[in-house]
Amino acid sequence: MGPSLRALCAAAGAAWRQSFPLGGRDVARWFPGHMAKGLKKMQSSLKLVDCIVEVHDARIPLSGRNPLFQETLGLKPHLLILNKMDLADLGEQQKILQHLEGQGVRNVIFTNCLKDENVQQVIPRVMELVGSSCRYHRAGRTGLLGASAVTLLGPPPKLARPRLSLQNLEYCLMVIGVPNVGKSSLINSLRRQHLRRGKATRVGGEPGITRAVLSRIQVCERPLMFLLDTPGVLAPQIASVETGLKLALCGTVLDHLVGEEMLADYLLFTLNRHQLFGYVQHYGLGEASDDVATVLKQVAVRLGKTRKVKVLTGTGDVTVIQPNYTAAARDFLRAFRCGLLGPVMLDQDIL
Repeated sequence: MGPSLRALCAAAGAAWRQSFPLGGRDVARWFPGHMAKGLKKMQSSLKLVDCIVEVHDARIPLSGRNPLFQETLGLKPHLLILNKMDLADLGEQQKILQHLEGQGVRNVIFTNCLKDENVQQVIPRVMELVGSSCRYHRAGRTGLLGASAVTLLGPPPKLARPRLSLQNLEYCLMVIGVPNVGKSSLINSLRRQHLRRGKATRVGGEPGITRAVLSRIQVCERPLMFLLDTPGVLAPQIASVETGLKLALCGTVLDHLVGEEMLADYLLFTLNRHQLFGYVQHYGLGEASDDVATVLKQVAVRLGKTRKVKVLTGTGDVTVIQPNYTAAARDFLRAFRCGLLGPVMLDQDIL
């Protein structure tokens, strides 16, 4: 974007909205229940799990995490993966880490699982967390170690406690998170790096690809490590309408439940508020605008997304060509989610 265009966009800022109208919206209908069945299945599998790996979207590092995870699964060592770092503006990464530490989260890794960025840090960090947990400080009762450890190490001598080696034990992790944050992508990335194998689980750009707690998936040979993939589980109550809109922008629910044009309007409001004018350049617009109808009309015309509509007049039906605002809104959201509008931090207001 040239300096003149940036100056033009900045000059228009005085007319931009200072707040987004949030009242009167029923957030509950956007989210398909609190998915209690999946959470109960996770709880029932906890006895098999050594470490919880929570995956969340780096564009909303402080918003939208399910508090039930901490309440029901928080007894295990916990690692937070902030995925899609390539799509997030991480200029204030240290502030993000400070906020998370204030929430009790001290083990955080930023990743881009599609390109395997920083994923190599995950298994060493898991070994460190599990190694310092109570699993390796028990009183030598092999019944607590699990069948895999007994098989590997053999029965302990009657008069001596077994000496445990982290390298000899089998690890089992559970991957959790809200929908569509990259849990399956993390599993596939770990397998690529440590097993040189292809996909073990489906990956999609829509929420709901993983619908059940699956059987164990091996992700590493040395140390021997397995992982349980789980369905995305949203909180039973979203903290605010704006948090719901942030989650929806990141694709945690199907767009039509919220409304593509409403989401496009909130995205436009957010980009303008943070002076992120990548959309002007991407779509070849003359200037930034705070009116979503104006922007979507230009996008639709530029992309050829129009439709024929019959209009009743005094002389009969007349067919006119109108911009397809919904199709334009879908493309606007797709461009944002693919990073074509530049990196964005949706939690900038919190920071």
